[in-house]
Amino acid sequence: MAKGNHSAVTEFILLGLTDDPEFQVILFVILLTIYLFTVMSNLGLILLIQISPQLQSPMYFFLSHLAFVDFCYTSCVTPNALVNSLCEVKSISFYGCAAQVCFFVTFSVCEVSLLSIMAYDRYVAICNPLLYVVLMPRKLCFQIVTCTYIYGFFMGLIQAVTTFLLSFCDSNMVNQFFCDDIPLIALACSDTQVKELMLLTMAGFNVCCSLLIVLISYMFILSAILKKHSVEGRQKVFSTCASHLSSIAIYYGTIIFMYLQPKSSHSLSTDKFAAVFYVVVIPMLNPLIYSLRNKEVKNALKRSIEKVPLSINK
Repeated sequence: MAKGNHSAVTEFILLGLTDDPEFQVILFVILLTIYLFTVMSNLGLILLIQISPQLQSPMYFFLSHLAFVDFCYTSCVTPNALVNSLCEVKSISFYGCAAQVCFFVTFSVCEVSLLSIMAYDRYVAICNPLLYVVLMPRKLCFQIVTCTYIYGFFMGLIQAVTTFLLSFCDSNMVNQFFCDDIPLIALACSDTQVKELMLLTMAGFNVCCSLLIVLISYMFILSAILKKHSVEGRQKVFSTCASHLSSIAIYYGTIIFMYLQPKSSHSLSTDKFAAVFYVVVIPMLNPLIYSLRNKEVKNALKRSIEKVPLSINK
């Protein structure tokens, strides 16, 4: 490849998670199982929310989009990782890699944005229940989600463009199982200070702003809970927030570990296994958390299952 010319790189080689052939087969089976379950559970949750009259509140509207985002960002990485895990040469084209970075960042930003929006939704529902319908109309919810997707794509496009304007002239071996900014930056032979600063700034801004909204929302929610005199009332409020808090703790903890640390602290081998949790496991956990810890979702699922034999008999 021509030295100093990033356009000379036509493909990247993904080193994957392991070089052991036997472990690669085991890894393929594990990843495939998790991915199939993730697809079915997230799409199933979206369908359940669409067909259940009792799940038509803004909370479940946002939850359906969270499930859609989880499905999308694991799908832009996992299928390619599954194919590469059985291939001797784990390659991805230059433009395919750029597209993967763009869409992965897009849906990652959408994820943190939706989690903060859902926290605000819980604040309105708990602290202003009489004005909930007025403050969170369907049209406003649709506009908020639309803006979230547009903003996420804008962030993804900026990150992808700035990454692939770098020069890759020494190696095209990406020490990761998908195209991610951090290992790609490590390959660049041009000055990466601006890109690193941009990555840290944008990731920090998105995570900190969304986390601030979450913290402020839950401070007001906690205050509202403490004002409730009945234990039953407090438990009901807490049960509506528990699943969302679990998702927040898991997701933000992983993001902070992966991205919001200085370059000198990064271990690419550690980041690879953290990325598996971030990319593959979390999208599987979210529908489980929201279905197993949410009585309304469980009741809606039970009613939908009970209707199946009746529709078949008809």
